[in-house]
Amino acid sequence: MDKQQEILAAALKLFVENGFHGTPTSKIAKEAGVANGTLFHYYPTKDDLIVSLYISIKLRMATHIAEQITDGADYKTMFKTQFIQALYWAMEHQAEFQYVQQFYSSPYQAMLQSAELQQIMDKNCHDIQRAIDDKVIKDLPVDYIFTMISSHLNGIHQYLKNANLDEKKQNETIAQTFGLLWDMLT
Repeated sequence: MDKQQEILAAALKLFVENGFHGTPTSKIAKEAGVANGTLFHYYPTKDDLIVSLYISIKLRMATHIAEQITDGADYKTMFKTQFIQALYWAMEHQAEFQYVQQFYSSPYQAMLQSAELQQIMDKNCHDIQRAIDDKVIKDLPVDYIFTMISSHLNGIHQYLKNANLDEKKQNETIAQTFGLLWDMLT
């Protein structure tokens, strides 16, 4: 792992454990095994590090989900695949998903200016708009639908994280949850 990746890994661990304000950059540098100057070489400010870590996580998550989508899939299959893969990714990457949730609830979200993330959001919103235009899902504001999907994802993730379900029951719950979501959208 290179120094920049070590810094991101240390920052993820400490931000999730202690929060943004409870984690000084000196502690991140120490955890990563680098000098403070090295950390600031890659991330001139703590804010830059916080935002960069978020972008890194979201891009990895989006790449994973995009790789699972089958070309030519109908809307329901496409949305189901995205939802389920996002949930499985979240379950496999607990710290990263917790960080994403932490970031959503912070003032750092206002600092987010990433062309790559905007392209992903634009594609997701375009897919939702196409489904609305084709009268597959309800004619509601796109950002409202996106928020509903995200809220369901966050809620079921929280439930699954705390429930003691075997794999079969977990998979059934995930499928049922998408069914409920789809019923709300259609």
